Amino acid sequence: MATNIDMSNLSRKPLVLIAGPTASGKSAVSLWLAETAPGTVINGDALQLYRDLSVLTARPSPEDEARAPHRLYGVLDGGQASSAAWWAEQAIQAVETAWGEGRLPIITGGTGLYLRTLLHGIVPVPDIDEAVRADVRARMERQGPETLHAELSRLDPVTAARLGPRDRQRIARALEVVLATGTPLSQYQAETTGGLADRPDVGPVARCVILPDREILYARCDQRLETMVELGALEEVRKLLARNLAPEMPVMKAVGVPEFVALLEKRMDYQEAIESAQRATRQYAKRQYTWFRNQCRDWHFIRSHNLEIQKEQIATILRDIGLTLKV
Repeated sequence: MATNIDMSNLSRKPLVLIAGPTASGKSAVSLWLAETAPGTVINGDALQLYRDLSVLTARPSPEDEARAPHRLYGVLDGGQASSAAWWAEQAIQAVETAWGEGRLPIITGGTGLYLRTLLHGIVPVPDIDEAVRADVRARMERQGPETLHAELSRLDPVTAARLGPRDRQRIARALEVVLATGTPLSQYQAETTGGLADRPDVGPVARCVILPDREILYARCDQRLETMVELGALEEVRKLLARNLAPEMPVMKAVGVPEFVALLEKRMDYQEAIESAQRATRQYAKRQYTWFRNQCRDWHFIRSHNLEIQKEQIATILRDIGLTLKV
């Protein structure tokens, strides 16, 4: 196979991660890299795993998938639940296959937990008693995150120190762990093993996250939602609704699905549903943006929304870690 990246002098196996919030442009630059390297694009987005929502989750088109190998897109039925552990196992298999074919594995997605699990493995936390979980969540609603953060500071100061006092979800999770098991989450995390980053045969690893200007990102979210509707997103949701899946299934909580269900059930009119779905998309992008900014501080940040500039910066990042890309 002709290649534009010389990997013959590498003693280890290279890996590229291109992450970022929805509508940041990561899919386009990943496709370019996969065509150029050549490489294999491996999905790192929890909702793009589902075949039911190809339009609403912005999965690569059949035309894009024909341009370069794509893996783990549309591999689950909407009635199935995924997990970070299951995805990481599948992703590692896809990465190994790419290496075996002489291709550069390119993990692309916006699900931060999945990417962290792939690199660093699973935190070995036992199952949390449901009564403890319910009590912590109820207290969060009554007392607020700052009060529970103060409690966490006493019980698990290491975890509390890296969490903001209003990070409701992660404060609750850390408090549940220490209350249910008697062991701080930080101690479990220190024992985490099994990720690709721990393997001596893996490297160099290019960790890239695309974080363009927020206002540009939000505008792209709004425009893309309208484009999705034109491409058939509403019909996708209509078919999904007809399956009568349990509302707690991940696919039923995908961004845009609740709003379009409300439209189809005549609980919203068309304009209300569009505006609500756009707002939900912007809020989702904001959460992703914040997560990557705070949790990936040692990654390479790409701030431009322009595809040509993104290409140049990716090429520079690869060159700096010993992977010269001929473009």
